[in-house]
Amino acid sequence: MPSFTLPPIHDNPDGGWGPSASNLPDQFKFKDIPYAPYSKSDKLGRFADWNDLSTDTRQTAVGLPSTQATRPVGLGGRRRDGNQAFGSGTASAFAYFHVEDEASFSLVDNKTTAPRRGGPFTRGRGASRTSAAYSVRGSVRGARGGANARGGANQRGGGRRGWRDWDKNNRTRESSVVISPQWSMLEEIEFHRLSKLRLEVDEPEELENYGRLFAYEKSYDRVTTKTERPLQPLDRMKYNPTTSDDPIIQQLAGRNVATVYTTDVILSALMCAPRSVNPWDIVIIREGNNLFLDKRDGGPFDTITVNENAADPPQDPTPANPNNPTEKAVPETPSINSAMSLSLEATYINQNFGFQTVTEHAPPPAVDFSQPNPFYGPDEAEPLASCGYRYRLFDLGITEDEDLKICVRTEVDAYSPGQGNPREGQGLVTIRALNEFDPRAQGAGGAPDWRSKLDSQRGAVVATEMKNNSCKLAKWTVQSVLAGADLLKIGYISRANPRDNTRHVILSTTSIRPTDFAAQLNVSLANGWGIVRTVTDLCMKLPEGKYVLVKDPNKPVIRLYSVPAEAFTNENDNEDGVEEEDEQDSAA
Repeated sequence: MPSFTLPPIHDNPDGGWGPSASNLPDQFKFKDIPYAPYSKSDKLGRFADWNDLSTDTRQTAVGLPSTQATRPVGLGGRRRDGNQAFGSGTASAFAYFHVEDEASFSLVDNKTTAPRRGGPFTRGRGASRTSAAYSVRGSVRGARGGANARGGANQRGGGRRGWRDWDKNNRTRESSVVISPQWSMLEEIEFHRLSKLRLEVDEPEELENYGRLFAYEKSYDRVTTKTERPLQPLDRMKYNPTTSDDPIIQQLAGRNVATVYTTDVILSALMCAPRSVNPWDIVIIREGNNLFLDKRDGGPFDTITVNENAADPPQDPTPANPNNPTEKAVPETPSINSAMSLSLEATYINQNFGFQTVTEHAPPPAVDFSQPNPFYGPDEAEPLASCGYRYRLFDLGITEDEDLKICVRTEVDAYSPGQGNPREGQGLVTIRALNEFDPRAQGAGGAPDWRSKLDSQRGAVVATEMKNNSCKLAKWTVQSVLAGADLLKIGYISRANPRDNTRHVILSTTSIRPTDFAAQLNVSLANGWGIVRTVTDLCMKLPEGKYVLVKDPNKPVIRLYSVPAEAFTNENDNEDGVEEEDEQDSAA
């Protein structure tokens, strides 16, 4: 049977607690470890009590650096009964010091918070994915409909989300022109690079003026939502041919008055390119030392966009997948609130609003420019609309010796009586119109009801339109500045019935100076001229031929392509040529 022998016990001659250092055996393995004092009343259960640890002790325990000496785990800090533990005030030899570089360490939040149902980090339908709460109806927090109430931003079904938000990222726009495999891409420029360009341009030189202007009817400035007027369709002729089809520009090009020739519609689209979202394209023809910027017939410059810059713009129906038989086909008649339908409606409204708001058969009389309308023939049956064409020359040269000028055909729609002589460029007016279709429809962009807000809260309506139609308003402003107009008239036109896109009413009309409106929209003409000069320099380095500048339909990028000379020819002309060849073959 094994025997049990008690180990030797060394009494402390000083009467203290624990062994004495004088009679401690040399072979004792903890000889060189200093002694940490502790209280006799401390219990073993508190040895690993994390709630009683100081912040520095917690950091040290998890491996984070501490800025000061810390106490060993379980021996420091305040006791739960509020008394100071024995020996807690003494410096500990067990403190952890990190001798390496601590610059890469960062303090994390060590506070424990209970997750809240429907909170920002709760996985669930309708839950917000960020910690910021969105504002919803009923802005008082905690109230019914507030940020934390049922249906709020952090609850199920909450958040300011639109219809089919999950599908927005999957929607892709089609290019305004089909990119052929035979085309070669020469340059690609991102919008953020275009936004940094600057070029100051002096006042333009007047070359020639054509057309006839009628006086603007000032009674439309007093129209309110309570005295609305119906929009009347009028048969008038107004021409907007492309640059190469303009006989006056051809004459000016023959005299070599400029290097670049274009129209205000095309030039404003290029100057406001960083604001554009929808696709567009500009045909560029290099002939000798001249550049002609053209638009295609039936292209994006012949219609007006609606809510292009809205967070959820109007959409056209997606064509059905032929490989999926269960998918529904696109209806033959598109919705009146689709992007294409709204664009045609806005174009119709702008034309008729400009025709209706001028005085044709009453004083003050019409004003004729030095030359008649160059596009109106004697065989035309419909009367001519009020329109004046001003051909103006802008100098894009950086130095005095550089000869680089651009000739622009600009348009004005009317003149304001009593503001000076219109023949000398005084009192000229451009007329445009904004349209409201249905505030509750998809693509309305959160616009308020004009009939209830336009008279009392016009600022809110204008701010919403400036946000949803930033590109369109910027182009209208640039066109007015290029034409030298003194005033820009903007009409607010709504549907008589939200479900009927054929009848409209005029709710109000506002008048503003184009330069002041450009400042409100943050439109920089210097940036626009810088973009024009950059594109001109790129094209002047290329050989003679035809090119096309295309805005990517889904990215903020423009690309310059080299295209064959027969590209963008009229299909009707080609069909007529084929028919003539067939007739000649049959006759032979």
